[in-house]
Order: sequence, then structure tokens, then C-alpha cells
Amino acid sequence: MGITTEVPKTVQWNGKQVPVYPMQTVDFSQLLSQEPAEIEKLVRCCQTEGFFYINLQGIDGRRMLDDQQETLALMHRFFESPLEVKNEYGLVSPHLGYEPVGSRTGVLENTKDGYEMIKVSRDEIQRDAPHIPRNIKNSGDIKVLENAIAGSNIITKTILSALSTGLGLTGAARFENMHRNHRPSTSTLAMMHYIPSDPVTDKNIGHQKHTDISSLTLLFSEQWGLQIRPPGAKEFGFIAPKVGSAIVNVGDSLRFASGHTMQSCIHRVVPLNPTEHRYSIAYFLRAEDETMFTDSAGRYVTAGQWHDEKFYTFTAPELEQAQAPSYLLLGGMNEEVAVTDVHEKAMDGMKKSEVKVY
Repeated sequence: MGITTEVPKTVQWNGKQVPVYPMQTVDFSQLLSQEPAEIEKLVRCCQTEGFFYINLQGIDGRRMLDDQQETLALMHRFFESPLEVKNEYGLVSPHLGYEPVGSRTGVLENTKDGYEMIKVSRDEIQRDAPHIPRNIKNSGDIKVLENAIAGSNIITKTILSALSTGLGLTGAARFENMHRNHRPSTSTLAMMHYIPSDPVTDKNIGHQKHTDISSLTLLFSEQWGLQIRPPGAKEFGFIAPKVGSAIVNVGDSLRFASGHTMQSCIHRVVPLNPTEHRYSIAYFLRAEDETMFTDSAGRYVTAGQWHDEKFYTFTAPELEQAQAPSYLLLGGMNEEVAVTDVHEKAMDGMKKSEVKVY
């Protein structure tokens, strides 16, 4: 199932009917114009739900949609290369490199993840000789990556600016001042390919539940598979792809920077159609490494420290993950657990590693 203008209220997945959650739409062009009503809607979305569509169909956003299509073409060429070529790149750092299918825990119990991913950081792409895989390293490919990262940075910085204005922040207190372009950060573009998989029979399934480390995540995908768990919801539900729009969600860092007044979105990816290859592009805008904020445990930490602790907790062996502090797992967000959702209750009780970070 791809982009559709008719959004169903439920869809069938893994033997049961699953809700399709509605989302508000915020208009990018109106944010650029600092329209008060649109800024008010944006603030409300971030404080009550933590996610929304961003409409890019106006003249100011269309170029970003074109960048998405060029990036998708580059991704197909990279992911269709032999595994040995992709593995040459390897995982250089948590925000730069290639990860093959099965590198992490999967979305269901006793499974591994069902996707491969290549990440190119904003800091890296600006270098004179960026470290890029050789099969996508010609000047045209680098330009595609530069455009995708620059365009995504503009969209997310525009959102940050509007949030600062909507909250009455001034001077150094504005969110943009902890996301300055010339300061080191782990902001990165992640390009993901999900392999066909059947939840009943396969052992590489989807992308496990998590909140993002980032301040804001900008997600492009033309295919179904993303599920969210809104605050107060007792189960995961799908989000429909929307024509001319991307999906934005609040991450841990912006939640912390807002004094915990914003919601960090709990989400995961599952194979709605077990026969299809799914592709998605996510830009993670992250705070400068030295930014200080109070995390979900009340600790005063840097953005870099939060990134490293959450990332390496997830990549640790399963026993260590089970013993990790609970505040790291979902960024301090609470889950409402349905009485009938036995598997989720068991996983929460055991503090098993279902949290995925980038």
C-alpha cells in the first residue's frame, strides 16, 4: 500500500485490525511567513502529540520533494550493490556508515531487525573530502546528498524557529541557538531499506519501538509501515503516507530543551505488505554536542552524552540492555499498556531491548 488520499480508520496487520491514527498538517510556507495561527497549531502538535505532517507542496517546499526523489534513486543504486561493496564502508561512527540487515533487535520477540541503513552526517558532508561509500561517491551523488541534507536542515530549522517564536523565547534561549550550523553535532541523514518479511514466518522483522535521540526527525516515505503510539494510547497504530508531505516527530533532545513540555514520539516500523521492499529517508536534527539540558532522570547532561549513552545502551549485549536504566529506553516517555496486549506487557516488564536509536 502506498500514498493514498483515502485514509482508512483501521488496517489488518499480523492477524488483527490495527488503528490508523490521524495527524495534524502544518504548512511549511506558512511557517516561513510566521503566520500566528500556524505557529500556534505547531506548538500544540508538539506539546500534545509530538508528531505532525509538514506540507511541502507550496513553491518553498517543492524542491525538497524533488531532492527526496533523487535521494531515492541514489539509495536504490547503493542498496542493490553487492554486500561486500556496502560492507567496505562499515559503521564509522554512530551517525556515519553502513549497517546490514540483522544488526539490531527486531520489532517482535526473538527477531532481528529487517532493514539495512546508510547514514551520512551533516558535519561529514561539509568536509573537503567526505567519507562516502565508493559506489555513490561521484560528484553527482555527493551533490544529491548535499541537497538532501541542506533542504532537510532548512525545514527543521524553520520548525525550530517557529517553535521558539510560539513559546515567546528570545535571544540565547531560542532553540536555534543550540543547533548552530558551525558547531559540531551528530545531525545525520539516514537512508533505510526494509526487506520483504512476514511477521509469522521470518526472523528479520521491521524496526523496534523507540523514541529518537534527535530534537526533530523529518521522515520521507511513500510506503506504509510506520506505527506510532500517541500519548495515552494503548496500542500502536499506523500513520498513512500523505501526498506532498513529510512526517515530523519530536525527539528526546527537544523534549528536554523545552523543559519536558513537548512529547517525544514512541514509534516503530512493521511490514504491512510482507512482499514489498520499503524505503525511507530520515533526517535527524540534533543539538550541538555541548548543549546542556536536564534529561528524563533529572541529570544535567550534554546532548553528546545523551546521544552516546542511549546509542551504546542499545548496542550493548542483551543482558546489559536488560539492566540499563529505564529512563534511557524511551526517553522518559510513559506507555499505557492494554490489558490484552500480553506481549507488550511482558517486554516492558523485562525491560528488554526494543529501543532503536540512530
